[in-house]
Amino acid sequence: MVALERIRVDYEGLSDIELAGRVGQRDVAALRLLTQRNNQRLYRSAWSILKDRSEAEEAVQDGYLKAFAAIENFAGRSSLSTWLTRIVINEALGRRRAAESRSRQQQQSVLFIEEYREKLMRGSASSQSPETALMRRQLGKLLERAISRLPDAFRPAFVLHEIEGLSLADTAEALQVPKETVKTRVFRARRLLQKELGPELRNALSETFVFAGADCEALTNRVLTSFGKSAISI
Repeated sequence: MVALERIRVDYEGLSDIELAGRVGQRDVAALRLLTQRNNQRLYRSAWSILKDRSEAEEAVQDGYLKAFAAIENFAGRSSLSTWLTRIVINEALGRRRAAESRSRQQQQSVLFIEEYREKLMRGSASSQSPETALMRRQLGKLLERAISRLPDAFRPAFVLHEIEGLSLADTAEALQVPKETVKTRVFRARRLLQKELGPELRNALSETFVFAGADCEALTNRVLTSFGKSAISI
């Protein structure tokens, strides 16, 4: 009977509170849905602070585990996605502070290596002409480099609001700063980028920092493996 009840659960229709409750019960299906819904936003948030792909993935994974361990504290005052984003941002900030204490002189660079890009392109179907696809990839690289050069105070706000699409209020909550501060940071970041890149910026933003397909699934599987010894198989 219990197994039949699990099969009938409409996971997509669960509220944030209900989904969090099932995560707290170590429900594998709920865990998988939660990670798949949030992987890209959390990865982008972590990357906006760390500017390093592998560090960002580790921050997301550790952030998930911390969130799952404290899931009973989720009270629904904000969305579950925003709650997770705040945890991952704090994890990423802690990692950045630790790196800076080890070497104040070290400058982090963007590590979107070609192997990663080729893997993404092989895994994504596209009807674009080769010339158009090449142009978009080149523009994406240009944008990634330009965004990585934004001041540390501006970059997370810009990535969350302009690329990830969070509202000013949700971005402010995730970063734990006033909404007007977010608005100012996004405006100044946009001005800096437009000055450097021109009018192509806004239309190409959706092509930057893609984290989907095999990489998204691999992160979900690593999180589930780390958390799975006490999980309920569905």
